[in-house]
Amino acid sequence: MARLLQAPPKFLPSEWDLANQMQRASTESQKCRSERTVAESQRLLHEIERTTQKTQSDVNKKIEQRQEEIKFWKQELDNKLEQIVHETEVLLTFKTRLEKSLESCQEPLGIAQKCLLNRQRRVGIDLVHDEVEQELVKEVEVLQEVIVLLGRTLEQTNEQIRLNRSAKYNLEMDLKDKFTALMIDDYCANLTNNAPNISYSDTAVKTEWNFVSPEDWVDFSNINIEKADKQRNNSLALQALINAILSQTASDLRRQCQVVNAAFTNRVKEVKDAKHKLETLLAVVLDEVASQEKNIAALKKAIADKEGPAKVAQTRLEARNRRPNVELCYDPVQHRLTREVQEITTNIQRQDTLAEAETALKGLSRQQLSLEEEIQVKENSLYIDEVLCMQMRESVCINNF
Repeated sequence: MARLLQAPPKFLPSEWDLANQMQRASTESQKCRSERTVAESQRLLHEIERTTQKTQSDVNKKIEQRQEEIKFWKQELDNKLEQIVHETEVLLTFKTRLEKSLESCQEPLGIAQKCLLNRQRRVGIDLVHDEVEQELVKEVEVLQEVIVLLGRTLEQTNEQIRLNRSAKYNLEMDLKDKFTALMIDDYCANLTNNAPNISYSDTAVKTEWNFVSPEDWVDFSNINIEKADKQRNNSLALQALINAILSQTASDLRRQCQVVNAAFTNRVKEVKDAKHKLETLLAVVLDEVASQEKNIAALKKAIADKEGPAKVAQTRLEARNRRPNVELCYDPVQHRLTREVQEITTNIQRQDTLAEAETALKGLSRQQLSLEEEIQVKENSLYIDEVLCMQMRESVCINNF
């Protein structure tokens, strides 16, 4: 208790001075350290600020360069997309031309086949494998080959349109991604240190597993452009091929149609000429029939006319054979009467001429019937070729599509 109430110890003046000196020295040392720290901090702040500004400026330039790069590739993709869209539209018009050309082949094919069927109705000797039939068969073959060729070309066109649309889809998807990337980089380029919508993100600095390298990024668009170019070139080549096919097939069909029509014209002329000759022959036969009928009538009348003289001569001989005794003389009268009876009898019995005439008449009648039948055959052939077939073929029109 007594110790607690003791006065604190007192220091000597020298101790007091020393303490003050030490305090001043400590303060001065701390001040120096603080000043050095402040100076180092200022230097560091200036260096960080300079580095930050330089880095941010570099990033801004990189973003700007990236924007230009994206714009460049976007423009390239836009150009290719425009080209492939144009070629696809052109190819669609070619597809329509092919479809119309293919459809237009059906009518000529049906007509050619009907002509062949109609010509099967020819009869007799006119059912001949003539030039018309040969050319009709060839026309059917040409039309069928053209239909197959156009059908195959149409399938090829459809496939090329599909490939074009596939290339177009790839370009559109690439463009869509480029547009999104450009919008994002535009947004990044417009960000400033004072922007209200900036914030920290713990997951910002990371490398995703699906990141691609700049080379792969360029290659991706290059591949899409090359595919589009390839399909565009294929489309151009196919268009040239379709033009050539449509032109050549139309020319072939038109030429074959003209050949068939010319064959029909020639055949009709030949049949008409044959029919005219048969009609001329028929007229000759009819005249000869009339002449032979007159001849037979005359022969029959001549035979009939000999019956009276024959009876008279035979009656005279019969009467003179009853002369008595020596009067039954073979005098000139008897001799001439005998000869007269023999002559008349011989003439009456000579019916071979009449038989020959009647046989000739029958032959003429058969020939008349044959000629009439043949003329009917020719009329039937003319009706089939000139009326049924040629008039039907007038509607055939080979167009260039």
